[in-house]
Amino acid sequence: MYSDKVNVNILTSLMLAHGIKTVVVCPGSRNAPLAHNFTSAAGFRCVSVTDERSAGFYALGLAMASGEAVAVCVTSGSALLNVSPAVSEAYYRGLPLLVVSADRPAAFVGQLQGQTLPQDGILQQISKFSVSLPEPHDDVEHWHCNRLVNEALARLTIHGGGPVHINIPISEPLYNFTAPSLPQERKISFSAACADSKCLSEMASAFASAHRPLIVMGQIEYGEWQRCKYYLSKLKENVVVLAEKLSDGSSLRQPPLDMLAERMLDAAEYHPDLIIYIGGNMVAKTMRQHLQQSHPGRSIVVSSEGSYSDVMMNATDIVESTPHEALQALASISSYAIDAQWLSSWQQLKAQALASIDAAKGDIHDTAISLFFDEIKNREMAVHVANSTSVRTALRYADRYLYCNRGVNGIEGSLSVAAGYSMMSPCPVACIIGDLSFFYDANALWQQQLCGNFRILLLNNHCGSIFRKFRGLEGSPAREDYVMAHHNATAEGVCRQNNIAYRSITTSASSSSSSSELTSLSEGLRWLIASPSPIPMLLEVMAPEE
Repeated sequence: MYSDKVNVNILTSLMLAHGIKTVVVCPGSRNAPLAHNFTSAAGFRCVSVTDERSAGFYALGLAMASGEAVAVCVTSGSALLNVSPAVSEAYYRGLPLLVVSADRPAAFVGQLQGQTLPQDGILQQISKFSVSLPEPHDDVEHWHCNRLVNEALARLTIHGGGPVHINIPISEPLYNFTAPSLPQERKISFSAACADSKCLSEMASAFASAHRPLIVMGQIEYGEWQRCKYYLSKLKENVVVLAEKLSDGSSLRQPPLDMLAERMLDAAEYHPDLIIYIGGNMVAKTMRQHLQQSHPGRSIVVSSEGSYSDVMMNATDIVESTPHEALQALASISSYAIDAQWLSSWQQLKAQALASIDAAKGDIHDTAISLFFDEIKNREMAVHVANSTSVRTALRYADRYLYCNRGVNGIEGSLSVAAGYSMMSPCPVACIIGDLSFFYDANALWQQQLCGNFRILLLNNHCGSIFRKFRGLEGSPAREDYVMAHHNATAEGVCRQNNIAYRSITTSASSSSSSSELTSLSEGLRWLIASPSPIPMLLEVMAPEE
């Protein structure tokens, strides 16, 4: 039996028709008719997450692992606001996140009713489509509701894809589950236009005739990288490609792009005459600033949704295309007019930077990440990294694709995304995370369906140490407690209450490590990575903040 709410049943039926199989459900009363339908209908997999902020990121992780759209269902009021960080991440990454929010009828908004605020359109600026469904009372209103749901579900994946918000006012009584079956709803399919072959050919011709052409890759999702990797590999044999492990998952280590920019003695020597920028955000701020100052004759931005994202601040063309379609066109070039000396300069720069990585190894956390990647070499494992120091250090040592919340680079949600991903991953999943990100998102572990394929490397120096490097901040009285957020927390209690296997290593100095500390660290990493376990495992590496 299903809810007697017509709009709820229309949505449930069409979600199944459009292939949405996974729903993260948060507790509540107003969304109980939705939760009842999702758990009653064959074809849905439901995941229960209490914290809505964490739930939104769980849904992103599930979407990444499955390659499909995933829904998160919340009750009315502030519950919806708590999903907004995950929605913003999905918006800037083109991830298909469906937010389904229950609501009071419009007549009660602004009337001091419990758990009531203006929900219609509240996520409009960070979503691809936002709609509030009517409560149908006749055939026309039923048709209207059907059409709105069809359009919303189509928008999840067309023109680059992204988050969609469906708000559903539900009148009381809420708990009448009397409908014997779901309605057979009309499904409207949408076919997006393919990339313009003429436009791609013109771009390829311009690239072929350039003397200093440069391909710069921003973040792309793992599935898209799989479609790109052949063309990327072919292009790297002939031209300069700047890509981080968020866009190039090849097994070869490569220096972070900022290391290249910092080693340029004469920046003008490396300036391109043509840039083709493909993908989303990039980690390398110094390299981005270098390219912004390069002033090429032509700068082409390839965008799946055709958005005007002028990352290099020198765009001359916007080309609407998927990354793999654009790279395929560029890889089809039979000959290049590239300056051999310029190409050689870039190759030498990369080789020098790569050789310097191990010699420039920093504190114990830097060593921990280096040893972590040594330990998982030749192992199948999906690696998620948190923002700030974690991702920057991981880029130095990674031998595979890295998952990271670089849409808006937020502190929140890294652990939840990795946890959600682990629930659908066919291989083990690791999350490398710093202390502030971990404790901010610790409710990610408040989930009983997590299992032993999820491993966490927590780097704890009791503050946000990345802020220590910012010049001018060292004299501020706010730096230690308010910017760096000093604390004395450890993860042991969090792990005990959530049934997570826990081990810790405490080091005595950050500038150098004794042989006994390195031995303990190596043993701890082997425990974390290789030990069989029915429950998640966490290794906490604690170091002095200095």
